[in-house]
Amino acid sequence: MGRTEELRRRDKAVLWHPFTQMADWEKDDPLVMERGEGNYLYDTDGNRYFDGVSSLWVNLFGHGRKEIDDAIRAQLSRLAHSTFLGLSHPPAIELAERLLAVAPPGLSRVFYSDNGSTAMEVAIKMAFQYWRQKGEGEGKKTFLTLSEAYHGDTIGSVSAGGIDLFHKIFRPLLFSTRRAPTPHCYRCPYGLSRPSCALRCADMMEETVRASADSLAAVVVEPLVQGAAGMLMMPEGYLSRLRAVTRERDVLLVCDEVATGFGRTGTMFACEREGVAPDIMAVAKGLTGGTLPLAATLTTEEVYGGFLGRYEEFKTFFHGHSYTANPLGCAAALATLSIFEREDVHGRVSRLSAVMSKSLEAIARHPNVGDIRQLGLMAGIEIVASRRTKERFPPERKVGQRVARKARERGVILRPLGDVIVLMPPLSSTQREIEDLVAVAGWATGEILSEETSGGGRPTDRAIP
Repeated sequence: MGRTEELRRRDKAVLWHPFTQMADWEKDDPLVMERGEGNYLYDTDGNRYFDGVSSLWVNLFGHGRKEIDDAIRAQLSRLAHSTFLGLSHPPAIELAERLLAVAPPGLSRVFYSDNGSTAMEVAIKMAFQYWRQKGEGEGKKTFLTLSEAYHGDTIGSVSAGGIDLFHKIFRPLLFSTRRAPTPHCYRCPYGLSRPSCALRCADMMEETVRASADSLAAVVVEPLVQGAAGMLMMPEGYLSRLRAVTRERDVLLVCDEVATGFGRTGTMFACEREGVAPDIMAVAKGLTGGTLPLAATLTTEEVYGGFLGRYEEFKTFFHGHSYTANPLGCAAALATLSIFEREDVHGRVSRLSAVMSKSLEAIARHPNVGDIRQLGLMAGIEIVASRRTKERFPPERKVGQRVARKARERGVILRPLGDVIVLMPPLSSTQREIEDLVAVAGWATGEILSEETSGGGRPTDRAIP
């Protein structure tokens, strides 16, 4: 038995992978990655793969980025970890200062945790306790969220989520929330055309906030892009209207920038694109450039002030984690922010976004591609059984999974969301890599769809060399 086969055998004997049907995994021959270099991953057989989903949307500047690795090593020689309960350390202080310097205006406090789910758990608990301590907790204790939302996998963040596939089974464990329809204009919840759908969804959200303001602690949204729902794009102006009505009606706005933050959309944070400054903002994923787990929840001085009081009043925010503000993670995040300061990352994302958009035009012509959604370097290709009716393929056909598996033959790693093929390359990608990524995605899509339907017209057949 070769090394790769032996590693697969050992994996299947002891591991349980996330978001994975293990009965299928046990019958498969999974890739085993052992090295990363630049925008590529290498498996145990030495094969190279372009990291087309940035290792689940976290890798910004490629694997083994020297500045980040050096910062971690340097911090390791000083302090690997110390509790943040009752103590502090320089990297956490400096990182908070620099995060706030690039954050939307008004955010002035940083609470650390270790992943996107916990950052959102912090945000939800923070909003709830804030109103309780203002004397309005009996009234303002409900959260308004979007259908098809995804905010993580802890109980509070799942309560704010709305994807039945992920969340339905846990409903008996969850607190109830109010829901507004996702402004998904390809599959409009009101059956309207795109422009009419965008207006109707924004109107309905405004009306819901106005009607429910006395009971709402916060509105919780993923700004501009609902990633896990299949790269669903908010219509232009929706977020800014939501900010206006929540401010008018004294409702907190929580923006989940876990997936959209740190340059993915072409600005440091997605909410900046509409001039929106939330009351609470969660960040994670790209914060450390894809090296170590670290997250943060940013909030305003007003919210922070609601937790101040005498010791015996117990207004303290009783939440924390053993590895809160881990110094190694903070050092990696500081190095990541330094790359943004030195390089024109946002300009590069803007240029590469245009390249991706142009390249996607060929795929859009395929008769079984229903919709292509893109903002910055976040894109989703929705595959349908019928473009006319928007009917989906039966889930047992595993079309999206098969497309991703096919792409490996041309040296590209993709991970679909159902039958939405997600493209989320590193921000350090080159123009050629973006073109090749889209070409391989198009080739793999065409190959699998040709097995499913009699429709011809395959996209361009260009592979990563």
